[in-house]
Amino acid sequence: MKSNLNLRHLEAFRAVMVAGTVVGAGRLLSLTQPGVSRTIGLLELRLGYALFERRGRRLVPTPEAEALHREMEQVYSGIERIAQVAQDIRFQRAGALRVATLPALAQWLVPQAIARFLATRPQVRVFVQSLPSRQIAELVSTRQFDVGVVELPLSHPAIELEPLAPVPLMAVLPASHRLASKKQISLRDLAGERMVLLSQHSYTRYQIDDAFLAVGAAPEVVVETPSSSIACAMVVAGAGITLVSKLTAEPFAGPDIVVKPVKESLASRCAIIHPKSRAVAPLSRAFADELRSTMAEHRS
Repeated sequence: MKSNLNLRHLEAFRAVMVAGTVVGAGRLLSLTQPGVSRTIGLLELRLGYALFERRGRRLVPTPEAEALHREMEQVYSGIERIAQVAQDIRFQRAGALRVATLPALAQWLVPQAIARFLATRPQVRVFVQSLPSRQIAELVSTRQFDVGVVELPLSHPAIELEPLAPVPLMAVLPASHRLASKKQISLRDLAGERMVLLSQHSYTRYQIDDAFLAVGAAPEVVVETPSSSIACAMVVAGAGITLVSKLTAEPFAGPDIVVKPVKESLASRCAIIHPKSRAVAPLSRAFADELRSTMAEHRS
C-alpha cells in the first residue's frame, strides 16, 4: 500500500514529541497552534491509530507514537550526520586524498606539505605513494590518485599539468673534500671527480651531461641511480659527489656533508597534475597550494 505520509506530517509529529506541547511545536516550526493540531490529526487519520492522548492541554504519546519516534530519530540522526559531512566537505574538514609523488620529493618536501595540510584538517585522511613520474601520470589519469607530483618534461592526454617553479641543482659532497670550502662549485671543478649521477633516461641527467660538455669537462661517473635520495645517500657513504635538486639535497646537509650552489644554471622542474576533464576537488587544490607554499619557503 502506498504511504500517504509526507515530510510536513512527520516534522509536526517530531516537533510535538520534542517540545511536549502543540504550542511548543508551533514555535519550533513557526506555525500556529491550530495548524499543528490539524497536521497531527491528519497524520493520525492516515496512520489509522492515535499518536497522543489529550489530557487537558497536555499531549501524552501513545506506545505507537513512542515506537514511531524512535524510528524517526534514527533517520534524523542520519540526516544531521549528512549535513555535518556536507559542511566538512565544504570547508575541507573531512574526506580522503590520494597523493602520488616522484621519489625525489617523497623523503622530505611532500611529507612536510602533507603534515601542514593535515594540521588544519584533522578529519582528512591521506594515502601517499612514491612512484616514477610516468606511472604517476597514468594512475592520476585513471583517477586512482587525486593528485600527483611529477618531474618535467611529461606529456599525457588525460592529465592537467601545473608547472612548479624551477629548483636549482646543488652539489652534495663530503665536508672533508677539497671543494667543500668553496662558496660555489663550477662543473669545471668537478672534472675527473668521482660522481654519483641520475640515470641517463632522466631529463635532469641530460641537462647535467650537456652542461659538462659545454664547459669542456668530463666527470667520472661511478654510480648511476634513478633516485636523487639514493644519490645523496651514496655521497654520505663516501662513493663520490652528486648534483641534485636543492629540495632533495638540503635534508642531507650536516657536519659530514655540505651542499653547495652550482655556478652553471641548472635546475630541476616539477609539476602538479590532476585528472583532466573534471573540476579539481577542493582537497586536491588545497594540497597543491600547500605544496607550493612549502616549496617557496625552502627554495629561497
